[in-house]
Amino acid sequence: QVQLVESGGGSVQTGGSLRLSCAASGYTYESYSMGWFRQAPGKEREGVAIIDTWGVTNYADSVKGRFTISRDNAKRTSYLQMSSLKPEDTAMYYCAAENVRARSKMYMSPNYWGQGTQVTVSS
Repeated sequence: QVQLVESGGGSVQTGGSLRLSCAASGYTYESYSMGWFRQAPGKEREGVAIIDTWGVTNYADSVKGRFTISRDNAKRTSYLQMSSLKPEDTAMYYCAAENVRARSKMYMSPNYWGQGTQVTVSS
């Protein structure tokens, strides 16, 4: 069955860095665009970053210049490198996969979701 397993979350201070990983199994990884979403308490889930099968990336305005999404098809793993973290980045971060090869905008309608990993940034 399809599995997306996130790891790498934790607690950091403002200005710190974290790298999230998403290990995928159970589907044709290289045919899917991958994304990261987040949801803070009391807020709606929002898209953070997307990387399509061609390696084209898109980011939410709030994280541009601070976050970098990447993928390693051989390892079936996607990553979210987060730097210059702010308290407002505190949220549960979710990995997602969509059966679409190309994404030119910051939009995704995932077919699969991971369980999430918590990121907490303290001031």
